[in-house]
Amino acid sequence: MRKKPELLAPAGTPEKMKMALLYGADAVYLGGKSFGLRALGGNFSREELRVGVAFAHAHGKRVYVTVNIFPHNEDIAQLPGYLRFLQEIQVDALLVADLGVFSLCREVIPEMELHVSTQANVTNYAAVAAWQRLGAQRVVLARELSLAEIREIRAHSAVELEMFVHGAMCISYSGRCLLSSYFTGRDSNRGTCAQSCRWKYALMEETRPGQYFPIEEDERGTYIMNSKDLCLLPQIADIIESGVDSLKIEGRMKSVHYVASVTKAYRLAIDRYFDDPAHFSVSPAWLEELGKVSHRAYTTGFVFHQPTAADQIYGTSSYEQTSDFVGLIRAYDDSGWATVEQRNHMRRGEEIEIFQPTQPGFRQVIEEMEDEDGFPIEAAPHPQQIIRIRMKQAVEPYAILRRDGKV
Repeated sequence: MRKKPELLAPAGTPEKMKMALLYGADAVYLGGKSFGLRALGGNFSREELRVGVAFAHAHGKRVYVTVNIFPHNEDIAQLPGYLRFLQEIQVDALLVADLGVFSLCREVIPEMELHVSTQANVTNYAAVAAWQRLGAQRVVLARELSLAEIREIRAHSAVELEMFVHGAMCISYSGRCLLSSYFTGRDSNRGTCAQSCRWKYALMEETRPGQYFPIEEDERGTYIMNSKDLCLLPQIADIIESGVDSLKIEGRMKSVHYVASVTKAYRLAIDRYFDDPAHFSVSPAWLEELGKVSHRAYTTGFVFHQPTAADQIYGTSSYEQTSDFVGLIRAYDDSGWATVEQRNHMRRGEEIEIFQPTQPGFRQVIEEMEDEDGFPIEAAPHPQQIIRIRMKQAVEPYAILRRDGKV
């Protein structure tokens, strides 16, 4: 039997990191305040990095830090000190895209494990071998590969391979995009992408300014670069059998609800496969879970065929979801009361679902609710208000409360 692949989840903030690990990730990838490609994702201060790495290691998990910008000269001078800090706090690996940064890492922190980022656009086994000779322990494959190509790369390569299995797809080749820089001055290759590819566009002819012609015959215009989101959970057996070492979920800028729900769905699927590969089947409950979080319609991307118009969204850039995240369990006592941090308006009499890190979920009606001082309340309307709710059964800390929401 093949080795169980690592499940790698995004961690845009310390809270998201904790949720990813508690809900089943083997490792997380995250960024500091500099040198990563998600400068608007929250990210970690130096002290948060130190605390986060200690938390992960205490739970037997790993932390990978992104240092995957394409730096300009002014970025280079600050890098050595940052690299030494990451080594000092015992980060498990760095994600690097630029050859100069890779070389600097080998010089400044030669013992550090280096992973080649998807930004390096690795699409063949010769490139994988070249990075391995330079000292890379892992290569993150470009999203523009078919499963057949991935299998071929695996057959020719000894280094660890990582692939994306879920999340947003960049319209440009593995993230190499100038749209954001052109339209807003925010450089996607230095961490400040404005996601200009999701905007609504129309065609205008030079001699007829102000006259807009829809590119598609739709009165609303068109979203010509708006890809559906990647989802490979239905094909997880084929992905595992390809021999990749790490399965990566995209989404450092996504919500706590997204990170917890998607991570647990893939955790359950991977574990179920290894429990009994011969009789494995995908549970509808896992797919239902992926529909509860905010997402675009799903696609398999390049994995089984070249994308077509069916893999794009032409009518809207909006997201869909079937559940609203309304609260996070902070504590539970034996009297049956849970301390809850409100994340969305909720009131007595509503039915909620309790989604837990390791235990089965359940549903109940909110029958008793009180404020932090113990006074009965009918509703919790204030953002991040601390309340108490009487639960029908015991719940775990960091369980999510949600209710049926928009489709």
